[in-house]
Amino acid sequence: MASQHRKPRRASGPRVAGIRTPALATAALTSVALFSQSANAAPSSDDGTPSLEEVEKKVGDLYRQAESATEKYNAAKEKTTTQRKRVAGLLDDVARRTQNLNEAREELGSFAAAQYRTGAAAPDTATFLLADTPQDYFDQAQLMGRLTERQKGMVDDYVTEQSTTMRKRQEAGEGLAALTDTQRELKTAKATVQKKLATARELLSRLTAQEQARLAAIERQRQEEAARKAAELARRQAAAASATDTTAATGAPSPSPSPTSSPSPSPGGGTVSTKAEKALAFARAQIGKPYVWGATGPGSYDCSGLTQAAWKAAGVTLPRTTYDQVTFGTTVSLADARPGDLVFFYEGVSHVGIYIGNGMMIHAPKPGTYVREESVYYDGESAIHSVVRPA
Repeated sequence: MASQHRKPRRASGPRVAGIRTPALATAALTSVALFSQSANAAPSSDDGTPSLEEVEKKVGDLYRQAESATEKYNAAKEKTTTQRKRVAGLLDDVARRTQNLNEAREELGSFAAAQYRTGAAAPDTATFLLADTPQDYFDQAQLMGRLTERQKGMVDDYVTEQSTTMRKRQEAGEGLAALTDTQRELKTAKATVQKKLATARELLSRLTAQEQARLAAIERQRQEEAARKAAELARRQAAAASATDTTAATGAPSPSPSPTSSPSPSPGGGTVSTKAEKALAFARAQIGKPYVWGATGPGSYDCSGLTQAAWKAAGVTLPRTTYDQVTFGTTVSLADARPGDLVFFYEGVSHVGIYIGNGMMIHAPKPGTYVREESVYYDGESAIHSVVRPA
């Protein structure tokens, strides 16, 4: 249903298999909003069974919350990967520095032992050079006076390396703690998505065959209305393109950019249209693959995973989540949308599709569905949040 992609007024490891709703239940969900708008609200029955309108509202809330949790899951998963790489680098650095310290201690120990055997130094010298904290002895002027400049330099280097190694160990420990916290967030987000979707499925399973049939009919009406609006948008865009061509032919300045304006160079090389064509070709090749929350391909996708993968095929690296993708690129009006642009939905920016022209897009809609072409008005004009051109 419509609200399933919405998330609350936010601000907002390893791949985990998502949960899909049964196809029939999903069809009912996508239609139930319109049904609630076209039917009089019915109160709960005397036996406490919720009305269809109450089920609709509850399911909508659950799917909205699940969508929000999915984006949190995506963000936590990406953060976990980054933190894991950082911690691994720190641990490698600590291991290398520890090896250097061991080698330095051996060299200093050999020197101290030689001095002790020849009587060139007091026993305190050996203790000083072999101590875990040789800095404690630096204030003993009589001991320092027995060291050559080279030997003092060796001790200074040892102490500096020891201090740096201790600091790196602390950073690694803090990094591991942060990683543990993020992994906990990841686990929580996963559990939240699973719980919300399971509850939604259970509620939808209670719909009667008659209710499902009525909702399916309303769904067909909704799709027809969305297709009509897409055709209107296509006509407006074609008219704007024609006006631009006429203006260019007469030599008059164009009042505003249009969807058919000449492609502009992209910082990454090539033109916008070339990159967009590659992104669209990739997206079309994914049609028919299932929606799975948290998935980034190649066998399944969620909405932002699909758009990220499509533009990656064009050589453009998008952020992982819808929250970040909406800030990547240039915002344009829907009237000026070009194929390849990203269309975002809902106030919470919890859904995204890739525009293909003529008021249509390719997107991964929701659990229980598959990547498909659909009108950008699939959930009504008010659901459209913004349009962004990535490159």
